[in-house]
Amino acid sequence: MLQDKVVVITGGAGLLGKEFSKSIVKDGGTVIIADINEESANSFVAEINELYPNASILFHYLDITSKNSIENLIKNVSKQFGKIDAWVNNAYPKVKSMNTDTKREYSNSFFDVNYEDFCESVSINIGSVFLCSQRISIFFIKQGFGNIINISSIYGLIAPRFEIYEGTGMTMPVDYAVNKSAMNHFTRYLAKLFKNKNIRVNTLSPGGISNNQPATFQTKYKELAANKGMLELRDICGTLLFLLSDNSTFVNGQNIIVDDGWTL
Repeated sequence: MLQDKVVVITGGAGLLGKEFSKSIVKDGGTVIIADINEESANSFVAEINELYPNASILFHYLDITSKNSIENLIKNVSKQFGKIDAWVNNAYPKVKSMNTDTKREYSNSFFDVNYEDFCESVSINIGSVFLCSQRISIFFIKQGFGNIINISSIYGLIAPRFEIYEGTGMTMPVDYAVNKSAMNHFTRYLAKLFKNKNIRVNTLSPGGISNNQPATFQTKYKELAANKGMLELRDICGTLLFLLSDNSTFVNGQNIIVDDGWTL
């Protein structure tokens, strides 16, 4: 589906970004790992090149909060490949003063989050999605076509189910819910803005992804799902490939939910 497609993935060296990138390469597309973590990104690119000798994958440094960094990436990638077909806003930077360990990230209770951290999280996450979308859309308009995909979450769609976190030491961080909710509406804003511009914008909202969460949490989560419960990283990729492909040409302004029926 993605033969000759050139795709930029922000946060491409992260947990979900790596799985997305691998699936694009396997489907014949070219993927640009756009990330601030050079060591992790270069290591991943080397790993993919070893697994798939014919893979079209490269790393490009990207600071999603820097206009110059974004424009530099767009200039270099478009010069090398002659185009950019799609941009995936996948990065989710953490606030340095908050917990950065994945298993502890969800322990930030609403009453323990301070104002400065909350504002920084909203600023860096929603601000970076705005900035990346603004700069790539300028390029897409000149190019005559484009595709933006925003990676959101089911918690940008529904209220948190706090009961599944009881007894786990975890909760749903308020900044995460706010950031993902804002992203969902931003997608609709852009899709409407780009009418007659041949640029489509969609959101992909995954359900919970298994990542060493406590067994009690996973059990409670599964009770609300239709079949599997928490998903594996690979379970999200098929929907991304569809949104990147020409098979979804007239899918625009939509939020595609992949959650095993958890939000029903």
